[in-house]
Amino acid sequence: MKDVFSVKLKRRRFAGQKKGGTLLGITIFKCLNKEENKLTDCAIHLNNLSEDHCQSWFRHLKEILNGFQTRPKSLKVFVNPSSHKREATNIYYEKVAPLFKLAGIKTDVTVTEYEGHALSVLKECELQAFDGVVCVGGDGSVSEVAHGLLLRAQIDAGKDTEYVSKPVRAPVPLGVIPAGTTNILAHTLYGIKHTVTATLHIVMGHIQAVDVCTFSTPSKLLRFGFSAMFGFGARTLALAEKHRWMPSSQRKDFAFIKTLADLKKKKERAEKGSKDQWQKIQGHFLNVSIMAIPCLCSMAPRGLAPNTRLNNGSMALIVVQNTSRTEFIKHLKRYSSAKNQFNFPFVETYTVREVKVQPRLKSGPDSKESMCLNAEGNYPWNIDGDLMREASEVHVRVHPQLIDLYGVNTDELESSQVTCNCI
Repeated sequence: MKDVFSVKLKRRRFAGQKKGGTLLGITIFKCLNKEENKLTDCAIHLNNLSEDHCQSWFRHLKEILNGFQTRPKSLKVFVNPSSHKREATNIYYEKVAPLFKLAGIKTDVTVTEYEGHALSVLKECELQAFDGVVCVGGDGSVSEVAHGLLLRAQIDAGKDTEYVSKPVRAPVPLGVIPAGTTNILAHTLYGIKHTVTATLHIVMGHIQAVDVCTFSTPSKLLRFGFSAMFGFGARTLALAEKHRWMPSSQRKDFAFIKTLADLKKKKERAEKGSKDQWQKIQGHFLNVSIMAIPCLCSMAPRGLAPNTRLNNGSMALIVVQNTSRTEFIKHLKRYSSAKNQFNFPFVETYTVREVKVQPRLKSGPDSKESMCLNAEGNYPWNIDGDLMREASEVHVRVHPQLIDLYGVNTDELESSQVTCNCI
């Protein structure tokens, strides 16, 4: 019964008849695990014409299903209609909602109308009425909902939300229905971008505790998140945001190629030093990645940070030092293969619990070093696919198992065979 998520009485009805009908037996709906981490639903029909016999079995099977405590019975759902190709609304109502209804899950749906809409709803809604929250959208949408859940947890606990030193856990699990471009969180949780698979993990109540980062200045919390890039990955996103008039896929390809073309090798050498438990690295860097989860996606089937896990209490710090454009491209291409993408003399990896990033400008306002700044003089950060601009030092800390996500441990998934030829 652990693979069964619904049981219904089976009746023969005439066209247009909604109630009553001749009892034929019981139908059991089961979650079936197929190849390549894909889940699907199937129906098993048990025929019996006895009303008493079927009712007895129906009640007994329902009691068993109600005994699975992690399975949600009521969900708050956020749908971002602007995600990727604007498919999220159709994805939810055509593929997700029918499975929720079949499983007897009640839903309260909010179709978001602007950036920050989900965050504002989460601050005010009665969360105790729900067993979980679901986001239908891309990584940015999911990150906003996760941030909202964790902010709400601090508010309910009477904690200061301006500067969060020891955050409390999110009150309910978060489910991810992929409807974006990259869908890193969905790939990391399910090993695949597949709507039915994601939905069934939520229906079956498969829950994983996941580490979360806080991004702060010395005086305030900026946001909660799972991963971030500073440098090339952030400048690419910032350039893509400036060209939102382009179609999504074209915009991201253009931004990637343009940022790559603008790379200029600097001559300043990196210097290392250590004081107490902190290690200092100073110099010019093409990219800095800070990731609390493996960050699987179609472009990196082994993960952008394959040496970290969902909940091992640490972050992967990946630093790409100065190098030529040719060598940098070789490093990027390795993400799509089975080879070690970090096996280059200009790439360093660290396992850390805290990171402080402090940008430094030595040249004038017209120099190449200041090209990544916006009009206000702030550096772009790419946090879970969302653009954040901050001029001062950013302090990143990992908080073990701060939120529950519907999904499975990626260590237990089949290795993905996805390859990418985009570079």
